[in-house]
Amino acid sequence: MTFIYCMYYYMHMKIAPKGPHAARLRQRKFELLRRFPIPPDLLPGALSLTHRRCGQPTCHCAKDKKGHPVWSLTFMAGGKKRVEHIPNAWVEEVQRLVEAGREFKQAVAEVFAANAQLLALARRQRRPPR
Repeated sequence: MTFIYCMYYYMHMKIAPKGPHAARLRQRKFELLRRFPIPPDLLPGALSLTHRRCGQPTCHCAKDKKGHPVWSLTFMAGGKKRVEHIPNAWVEEVQRLVEAGREFKQAVAEVFAANAQLLALARRQRRPPR
C-alpha cells in the first residue's frame, strides 16, 4: 500500500528533474520503497550485553570477575532514553528485529536524501542559463 501511494504521489508531483542522475536516484528510491514496506514489528535502538553480580555470597559471580550476563535494549521513546532488559531466550529474535530496524531506518534516510537531491536537481534544471 505504501509503495502504491508513493508511486501515485510521485507521478503527480510537479517537480520532475530529467537526466541520468535523476533516473538513477528515482530507480534507487523505488527499489528501496519496494524492499521496505512499513514493517509492524521492527525495533529501534541497540541490543547490548553487560555483566552484573547478583550479590549472593555463595554464587559463582561473587568470585568470577564477569558476573551474570544481562542483555538490554536501549532506545529513545518520547524524547527519553529507555532501557529494557531482554531475557536470554529472546536475544536472537530481538537482535534480528533491531538489525532489520536499523536497515529500515537507513533506507528511509536514503529515500529522504534522494528526494532532496531530486528537488535540487529539478530546481537547477528549471533555472534559466546565465
